[in-house]
Amino acid sequence: MSLLTFPNPVNEKAARSVAGLVVLLCALTLVTRSPWLLAVLAAGFLARVASGPRFSVFGQLATRVLAPRFGALRLVPGPPKRFAQAIGATLSVAALISYMAGAHGAAWVLVGLITVAAFLEAAFAICLGCLIFGRLQALGVIPASVCEACNDIRLRHPARGTGRVGGAV
Repeated sequence: MSLLTFPNPVNEKAARSVAGLVVLLCALTLVTRSPWLLAVLAAGFLARVASGPRFSVFGQLATRVLAPRFGALRLVPGPPKRFAQAIGATLSVAALISYMAGAHGAAWVLVGLITVAAFLEAAFAICLGCLIFGRLQALGVIPASVCEACNDIRLRHPARGTGRVGGAV
């Protein structure tokens, strides 16, 4: 097993827990205007894009401590979640570069966008990156083979009594 793989499927409760932690970090970053916290935000997104929760402090806290407290797993396809993390990585790295280039206002706007997206995921299970992924897949920009479960609704829900994704419906 490669260290740089993203899990598929993903526990949605863990993903939402990570999003909640991201909201808190973004809020703290915006309040303090700290470039160090901005760097931590970007590093976290990059770690999660590379390997899911494996090298992410928030990922580990979410999968090991927070999500288990919210009950049984709720498995969802991994590729859209990875895409969403990649958008977060892009925005947070762009914010860090903007800050270092002296465009502090642009940096804080980008952190604000991340905050809104993470809040929607954490509070309402609305994953904007996942919605964009689905739209791009429907348009043929992302091949159907990238996420078979995204194309077949039967693969999105656990088979009754097995705890597995897929199975007979």
